[in-house]
Amino acid sequence: MIKHALAVFVFTVLMVLMLFFGSCNNMKPHKDPLADSVRTEFLHAWQAYKTYAWGQDYLKPLSKQGQNWYDSSFVITPVDAYDTMILMGLNRQAQEAKQLIMAKLSFDRNISVKVFEFNIRLLGGLLAAYQLDHDKRFLQLAEDLGKRLLPAFASPTGMPYRYVNLKTGAVSGTVSNPAEIGTYIVEFGMLTHFSGDSVYYKAAKKAISAVYRRRSAIGLVGTTINVDTGTWMDKSSHIGGMIDSYYEYLLKGFVLFKDPDFGEMWKHSVNAINTYLADEYEDNLWYGRADMESGKLRKPWFGALDAFFPAVLSLDGQMDRARALLNSCFTMWQLEGIEPELINYRTMRILSPEYPLRPEIIESTYYLYYFTGNKRYRDMGRAYFKALKRYCRTGSGYAELKSVISKEKVDRMDSYFLAETLKYLYLLFSDRRKINLSKTVFNTEAHPMFMQTYWKVK
Repeated sequence: MIKHALAVFVFTVLMVLMLFFGSCNNMKPHKDPLADSVRTEFLHAWQAYKTYAWGQDYLKPLSKQGQNWYDSSFVITPVDAYDTMILMGLNRQAQEAKQLIMAKLSFDRNISVKVFEFNIRLLGGLLAAYQLDHDKRFLQLAEDLGKRLLPAFASPTGMPYRYVNLKTGAVSGTVSNPAEIGTYIVEFGMLTHFSGDSVYYKAAKKAISAVYRRRSAIGLVGTTINVDTGTWMDKSSHIGGMIDSYYEYLLKGFVLFKDPDFGEMWKHSVNAINTYLADEYEDNLWYGRADMESGKLRKPWFGALDAFFPAVLSLDGQMDRARALLNSCFTMWQLEGIEPELINYRTMRILSPEYPLRPEIIESTYYLYYFTGNKRYRDMGRAYFKALKRYCRTGSGYAELKSVISKEKVDRMDSYFLAETLKYLYLLFSDRRKINLSKTVFNTEAHPMFMQTYWKVK
């Protein structure tokens, strides 16, 4: 009986991978030994989580213990890491994670949680797991979470509050930002597809459209906004944290669902970004911080979170800009041998020296390699991987850096290190067409969503 169940599981995984990753030729083992090395490092990090933080949300690698976001665990690391395991062929570890998720994950709790994070990590992870595994329990968990997040969208503007109580539906956090308001259409759209309930798609589209309608006359959005009144609180405009994935999901909403409204919103938004935020300085392309009303550059700042943009530009076919911006990102990485959180790109002075194991520059490098085949991007990847192992690896997983200058470590390994950082490194060193980006969209936490024949939401 056990052998039969195992055989069924293996067969199911292989069939899904064949559909997901392309033709049978793409199922051949990767040729670059660095892909195996990344897989080994994933196992090193996962084993440390299993040993010291099993059942908790994330690992503290220096003190060798686990920690939760809230009073009790939502097993965020296993949910986030599950599809990476499937992708890497780590079936035994995936089964371990799945058993833990099914045994421990429950959303029936009187806890107020951040809607954005639960959407991209947990809802996105569960939907990807369902698509890869086909176990309906993943979808049941996803639907339960989706229903509990919906009350957050009941603001006068349709823009979600930042926090929602999973049991009572009570909301809080009226001042939010475009990223936390507009990063739902990928996950909520897929939930509508699988559940047949259009309420999710409509809520996500209403939220992101509400931000877009409040753009300035020149097409830019600000950093913070009151979701009750629709009044901008901070009118600084940029592509970095607090705005970043709003732009990402305008494009991906169009790519995944072929909704022309998203195509129009993305087109007008990226034109404004390229017109007012792009800053060519000493033959390098950067994107700075400007006033949303005038477009006047205020701060020549660029950071690790901004480094997602070459990936989005390349997905949109803007390859010259994508290449130029990634070159600038790599220059930032090389300042201290590993990427700081924020720099002044005109003085090349580091403004925020921490490195919290971020994936964005690796994500963009993978996309550029996928679309161009230029081996230079694998060379960049080797530099990232070497630096990660040299500066962040510990005997018990990987640690964030307090400073890329001193290389002092911080006692935390967030779940996105397994969901994104190592996944994109693995893909970069694997066969170039291992994943077909014309049939797959990654959410902002790198959870894969597969394109199918979609409906028209009435």
